[in-house]
Amino acid sequence: MSEETVSRPLPPVREWPVADLPGSEFDPVLAGLMCEGPVTRIALPDGEGWAWLVTGYDDVRLVTDDPRFGREAVMERQVTRLAPHFVPARGAVGFLDPPDHTRLRGAVAAAFTARGVERVRERSRTLLAGLVDDMVAAGPPADLTAAVLGPFPVAVICELMGVPDADRGSLHTWTRLVLSPAHGADVSERATREMSAYFADLIGSRARSTAEDVTSLLGAAVGRGGITEEEAVGLAVLLQIGGEAVTNNSGQMFHLLLTRPELAERLRSAPEPRAAAVDELLRWIPHRNAVGLSRIALEDVELHGVRIRAGDAVYVSYLAANRDPGVFPDPEAIDLSRGPNPHVSFGFGPHQCPAGTLARLEAELLVDTLLERVPGMRLAVPPEEVPFKRGALIRGPEALPVTW
Repeated sequence: MSEETVSRPLPPVREWPVADLPGSEFDPVLAGLMCEGPVTRIALPDGEGWAWLVTGYDDVRLVTDDPRFGREAVMERQVTRLAPHFVPARGAVGFLDPPDHTRLRGAVAAAFTARGVERVRERSRTLLAGLVDDMVAAGPPADLTAAVLGPFPVAVICELMGVPDADRGSLHTWTRLVLSPAHGADVSERATREMSAYFADLIGSRARSTAEDVTSLLGAAVGRGGITEEEAVGLAVLLQIGGEAVTNNSGQMFHLLLTRPELAERLRSAPEPRAAAVDELLRWIPHRNAVGLSRIALEDVELHGVRIRAGDAVYVSYLAANRDPGVFPDPEAIDLSRGPNPHVSFGFGPHQCPAGTLARLEAELLVDTLLERVPGMRLAVPPEEVPFKRGALIRGPEALPVTW
C-alpha cells in the first residue's frame, strides 16, 4: 500500500490482536481506535500490511453502500486479516460486487422477506417449546446453551434452508469448525469443503422443486440458468453459517439478562415493547471479535481529511458504529425503550446480512418463551465462572449454567 496521502500525517498503524474477552466487555483496542478518530489504520494478526478502519456511523454506512469500495478486488491482493481462513474464494458471494452479487441474492430473496420468515414462525415456536419442555422436565441445573440456545438456531436455519432433520448434526459440526480459527486453517477449509459437497448434492436434488425453502429456490435458479451450481453452493454455505451465528448472539443476550436481572425483570413486566428491547440488546452486544471482511477502495476517496488511495484495504466496524454518540445518545447505556434505533448489527448496504429478520424472530421467541416459561431462571455459577468461547470469531458463552 502507498504511504502517500494528503499533506496531513497518516495516523499510526495500530496492532489489533484477537483477544478472548470476558462476557460482554467491549474491546478496549476498538474503544481506543474510536477515540483516535473516525478513520484510523490497523494491522490484524494474519495476512499482510495494514488497512484503514472506519468507525463512525455515517462513514460505516457510506463505505458499505458506496460502489467506490468493492469486495471483489480483494481477490487481487494480500491484505491484513483476522484469521487464516479469511482468504477469499473466487466466486464466493461475500466477495462479489453488484450486479453479480445482486443476482445471487435475488435467487433466495423470497425466503428472507418478512413473509418468508413468517412461514417458519409457528414451526420455530413449536421447536423452541419442545426444547424448553425437555430442559424443564430434566430439572435444574442445566446448560442453557446446550439445551436451548445451541440447538434452536440450528433447527430454525435448517428449517428455512430445507435441510432434513437427520443431517442437521453434521451441518452444526461443520459450522462450528468454520467459525473457530482455533482449529487451524486446514480444519476450517476441510469443513467448508465437506459442507459444500453436501449442499451440492442437496441443491442438485431440488432442481424441480417448487418449495419455498432456500435449497429449493437455489435448485430452481440453477435449473433455469440464473446462477451456476458453484454460486448456489457458496451462497448456501454462507447462509447456513450465518444462521447458526445466532447461537452466540443469543448466548450473549441471555448472559447479559442473567447478570443484569433488572433488565430481565423489566422485559418480563412489560412484554409489549419487547421487539424494541431486543433491537436495543442487538445494538449493544459486542457480538464479534475485531472486524469481518475487508473492502478495497476502487478510486481515491477522502474521509475527514484523510485520503484513502485506490487499492487500499478498508474495514468497517459495525460495533463502533452502534456506539456512535451522534446517533445513539448515551450509547454505553442499555435503553430498552430506545427509539429510533437504526443499529447496523446486521450490516448495511448490498452485503447486509439477509437473515436479519430471521435473527430478530429467533431472539424475540427466545426472550418471550424463556422469560415466561422459566421465570425464576438465574445463573448457577458466579458470573465470572461462565466460560466463553476461545479463539472464536463470533463471541458467546461456551456454556451458560442456569438454575431456577
